[in-house]
Amino acid sequence: MTLPGLILRRVVASDLDDYFEHQRDPRARWMAAFGAADPDNRGAFDAHWQAVLAHPDVRVRTVARDGLVLGHVMAYALGDQRQVGFWVGAAYWGCGVATAALAMFLAEDAERPLQGRAAADNVASLRVLQRCGFVECARERAYAPARAMVIDELVLRLDV
Repeated sequence: MTLPGLILRRVVASDLDDYFEHQRDPRARWMAAFGAADPDNRGAFDAHWQAVLAHPDVRVRTVARDGLVLGHVMAYALGDQRQVGFWVGAAYWGCGVATAALAMFLAEDAERPLQGRAAADNVASLRVLQRCGFVECARERAYAPARAMVIDELVLRLDV
């Protein structure tokens, strides 16, 4: 899937302002579930992203269109498994941005296998992963800081 004008690019410092605002949306936090426990703590946010961007095994791209930062997509290690994650600002939900961005990212980063995770009730994120070829391989229970509770999480895997 492609969307006209949608690009993935390297993260620049000013992107973090948009990322921070995206994570502060209450609906987005609930859906993501595994975001920051305190989404208004800019110091913790900046420290987290400084570590993410400095880590040699993390690959992050900003999702943008027409000069606007729509979100980000990334791959990173979680234990001995490589994971993919994505976040799109709520203003851009429902238009295929997340699916197109993840598909573009997967075309650039062919290292497999790759896992994606989402809260079991986050139908939209699960659909994005499935549309990009991920298949469910496990169900786990995990503490979700953004919800302050243990929830069901689905693990999906992409082998090809």
